[in-house]
Amino acid sequence: PLRDGVVTDDTRVRASIETLQRLIDGGAKVIVASHLGRPKGKVDPSSSLRPVAQSLEEHLGHPVTFVDACLGKRVEEAIASLSDGGVLLLENLRFEAGEEQNHPDFARDLANLADVYVNDAFGTAHRAHASTEGMTAYLEESYAGSLLLSELEHLDIVRNPKRPLLCLLGGAKVSDKLAVLEALARHSDVLAVGGAMAYTFLASKGQPTGRSLVEAERIPDARKVIDSAESSGRKLLLPVDHRVVDEIDESAVPEVVDFIPDDKIAVDIGPQTARMYAEEASSAATVFWNGPMGIFEIPAFAEGTRTVARGVAESEARSIVGGGDSVAAINQLGLADQIGHLSTGGGASLQYVQGLALPGLTALDR
Repeated sequence: PLRDGVVTDDTRVRASIETLQRLIDGGAKVIVASHLGRPKGKVDPSSSLRPVAQSLEEHLGHPVTFVDACLGKRVEEAIASLSDGGVLLLENLRFEAGEEQNHPDFARDLANLADVYVNDAFGTAHRAHASTEGMTAYLEESYAGSLLLSELEHLDIVRNPKRPLLCLLGGAKVSDKLAVLEALARHSDVLAVGGAMAYTFLASKGQPTGRSLVEAERIPDARKVIDSAESSGRKLLLPVDHRVVDEIDESAVPEVVDFIPDDKIAVDIGPQTARMYAEEASSAATVFWNGPMGIFEIPAFAEGTRTVARGVAESEARSIVGGGDSVAAINQLGLADQIGHLSTGGGASLQYVQGLALPGLTALDR
């Protein structure tokens, strides 16, 4: 995450250091490639990786050269001038349409820059993109980095948990997490839902949601998830109170209500719900949390997420936290050392705990 051209949470940068340092110490010329945001194949200065180069340099304690391209003459010249142990960061791969299209020409051209490929980006392993899947076909040697292997080791705890297993899921849309909601409704002992997607669930139960974000077309799907949890004897928890505002604005002061008035927008779970979710964490043996409980980027709407974060940190359960805002909450509160594992994988974590194949991992196996 960036704000005003500055990295606001450097979790993923710090997580990449171990593998990069091993390569530097081994004398490799290291070409670092990544992406940021969703520029959809076009150059977007607000999604440039230039600020990441500065953050990376600070954490490595080692010079990092940045080039504002990912292919072409300037890139080739920058690579040619690298000394052994030198580090070059390419510009955002998603500025090129061929990245997300997994276009073979783009994948081949990326592969031609290097001799060896290392995937240490678990957070994109669920994408069949040129840098995560396509380019492995054009290099003789492809490896998993230490971060990627560590992610798999920790997420296997969720796939085969010590029970009871509590899964906390937040975020905006049911459609983004429908498959994992369905899977975890059957797999977890307790599934607690927060964030805006909770209001689609409440709408499916006929409860008032005011002007809150509700995906009307997903209401039947939400009802199926509830029914699935009930039929399998699992507990599914939804918010019982809410923080609401007239309009989503940084200056808005939310009020707490049990039922959402017609003219209000819910922006966070209420204090009773937050305590209930935190108490569930205290009695769980394994906790998996992905996604904020409200509009976390606005401080006044982040209290529910912060309360849940404290509850997860104080629990004696084995805890795995993923998703940018969930991890950011843990870091902001200084609770990182009380969490079993802070995952760098958002969507990838969700797919992996479902037992689904991830294209980036399949490519390495192959």
